Amino acid sequence: MRRAGRPPIAAVARRGGFVLDSHALLAYFEGEATGTAVRALIQEAEQRRIRLYLSLINWGEVVYIVRREKGETAAHEVIARLDILPITLRGVDRGLVEAAAALKAAHPIAYADAFAAATANALQAPVVTGDPEFRCLEPETKVFWTTRTQPL
Repeated sequence: MRRAGRPPIAAVARRGGFVLDSHALLAYFEGEATGTAVRALIQEAEQRRIRLYLSLINWGEVVYIVRREKGETAAHEVIARLDILPITLRGVDRGLVEAAAALKAAHPIAYADAFAAATANALQAPVVTGDPEFRCLEPETKVFWTTRTQPL
C-alpha cells in the first residue's frame, strides 16, 4: 500500500504554525536527511512566514538525550542553539498535562510524545516528526512527516 508523500514545504508553510517533536529536532541537529524538512521550516520561521512551537517537555527531552549520548558540553551547546532558533517554547499547565495523559492512556506512545501531540492539538497545528509512534494518533492529531512517506 502506497503512503501519502510529504507535501512541499512551500505549500505547508501557508498553514501557519507547527509543533516540533524531539525526534525532528534531534534529526536536524544531527544533520540527518529527515532534518532537511525541519531546516526548511526553520527558514520559513526566520522569514516570519510560519510559527514554530516546542513543548517545554520536549525541550527537556532533547537536552537529556544529547546530554546522555554526547555529554554535558554538547547539551549546553544544544541549549544555546535552541535559544537562538525561531521557536516559541510552550509551557505546561494542568490542562495540557491532562490532555497528554489522556493521549498516553489511549495510545502506545511515549509520555514526552504525548506532550508534543497535546500541544499540537491545543494549537490546532500539526506536529512535525519522523517518529512512527505518531501514526496511531492520526487523524486526531495532525502530523507533518519529516520523511518522504509516512513510516510503516
